[in-house]
Amino acid sequence: MTVSLSNMNSLSNLGDLTRKRVAVAAYYFVPGVVFASWASRIPDVKQMLHLSNGQLGSVLFAIPIGQLLMMAFSGVLVSRFGSKRMLALSEILYALVLFCIGSSTTVFNLILSLMAFGMMANLMNIATNTQACLVEKMYGRNIMSSFHGLWSLGGFAGGIIGAVFANTLLPIEVHFGAILAMSLLIIAIGFRFLVDDATAKAEEEDVPKFSFKTIDPILFLLGLMGFAGMFCEGTVYDWSGVYFSSVVKPDEAFIRAGYVAGMGAMTLGRFMADGFVTKYGPSKVLKVCGGLIVGGLWLAAALPYLIPATLGFLLVGFGISSSVPICYSIAGKLGTIKASIAITIVSSISFFGFLVGPPVIGWLAEATGLRIAISIAACLGLMIAFVAAKVGKRIS
Repeated sequence: MTVSLSNMNSLSNLGDLTRKRVAVAAYYFVPGVVFASWASRIPDVKQMLHLSNGQLGSVLFAIPIGQLLMMAFSGVLVSRFGSKRMLALSEILYALVLFCIGSSTTVFNLILSLMAFGMMANLMNIATNTQACLVEKMYGRNIMSSFHGLWSLGGFAGGIIGAVFANTLLPIEVHFGAILAMSLLIIAIGFRFLVDDATAKAEEEDVPKFSFKTIDPILFLLGLMGFAGMFCEGTVYDWSGVYFSSVVKPDEAFIRAGYVAGMGAMTLGRFMADGFVTKYGPSKVLKVCGGLIVGGLWLAAALPYLIPATLGFLLVGFGISSSVPICYSIAGKLGTIKASIAITIVSSISFFGFLVGPPVIGWLAEATGLRIAISIAACLGLMIAFVAAKVGKRIS
């Protein structure tokens, strides 16, 4: 009887953990859909507001500006009010701002909306990863990559939905309004199953107070690899559609082929990442990721035709799939600093690459052409491989 009761309790606990994991995964899925909805319609917004590549790059820079403005406050807000409440609030506002982006009729309104988009993205990034760390700790094993896989799955779904809406006569506001409604529904359903803030505080009672003296320098190297990976990820999100429409120039139905290939590969790669890291070690996997990014972007730039360009972005998708989750996982396991703080440092540096990448590509494209711009971006893949080789002993 004792064994039976014990098993029943274990099943009950497992069920509770599973619900928490599903809820956090859903909160990763929503921002993936939201951001991909915006990214998939960038070519349409560019055309609607008559923007050049350089002007588009400047407009996109509003997102990292918003990120910078919020960066100093996100950690404080999450610590003060709890990751559960801040996560729900930031995701609601993130989806609302998306609708505002779709309603922008002037460049000025678009810039303001994108700035708010960046602010909410930063707050949401810290809150989401904090929740993921708590659930991962409860599980007692690495599940971070699967959470990021749900973000990618959301991006893949958002890209397909965006392609469907783009091929209709419906205005962008209808598309983004539908995404808003879906997001609010998922947020409302999942909120009660997130890790509550009282539990989060209890987990951190024995952790020493934060001090800059306790920061492990390797965190900045992990952040650098994450920055490079997310720079290239942002390039795929924001510029793959533009690259196909302005350089590859396939039939209208295939304009988003590079985007869909990249997001599909990234989604699949993230669900496979944990197995490869366990078998080969994080250093080797990161080196391969860097090589795939270099090869993929150079292939797309060298052969700007439908099949090789699509294959190139497919390779990039696999390359960017694992780099950031691996860096987050390593940071959380270092043991030299509280896991949540370590991941916050790495994720903040990494996510900044996601935001500055698209505008930098725009400026480079204006000065040198889009093919050369993505060729230059490929060099960041080399940086991932180089840094992974340098810190291999620490991260293996």
